[in-house]
Amino acid sequence: MVRAGLSAERLVRAGAELADQVGFDQVTVSALARRFDVKVASLYSHLRSSQDLKTRIALLALEELADRAAEALAGRSGKDALGAFANVYRDYARAHPGRYTAARHPLDPETAAAGAGVRIAQLTRATLRGYDLAEPEQTHAVRLLGSVFHGYVSLEAAGGFSHSAPDSQESWTRILDALDHLLRDWPTARP
Repeated sequence: MVRAGLSAERLVRAGAELADQVGFDQVTVSALARRFDVKVASLYSHLRSSQDLKTRIALLALEELADRAAEALAGRSGKDALGAFANVYRDYARAHPGRYTAARHPLDPETAAAGAGVRIAQLTRATLRGYDLAEPEQTHAVRLLGSVFHGYVSLEAAGGFSHSAPDSQESWTRILDALDHLLRDWPTARP
């Protein structure tokens, strides 16, 4: 029998909250059952497995990131868009560390194609419109931005910048300035 009040959506949201509290790797159907004080078997009418739960949390995280990025980018271009987009990643990772990790969870191609990761890729390209980069240079720039944002956010979350001056915010601002400069003066391809 399905327990009243439980739904796949409610379980996924609770799983996302749990991920933020204890880490995405610790999220399982069993942990979620303990949170709701129900038997594990009662959740299987809503979720197929812990892997299904993690995939759904990943999709939720990608949707949240895409929505925030779209809102932040509205009406912006160039350096202003770059900063807004970068700050969405950083702010989301700080507010929702488990969900941010979930957004990096591997998805099968069909699930990935139907998820909001596609929107995030489009928004990344929209951020770059002000820099006049043609293909394949735009794809190189997309990969650069993803690498820098994710690398910085991950190192910062692990405490990598908390033991020295200058302040992490100052470094973040300088990195965004450097990225803007690089994107405006993108190197030409070598033969």
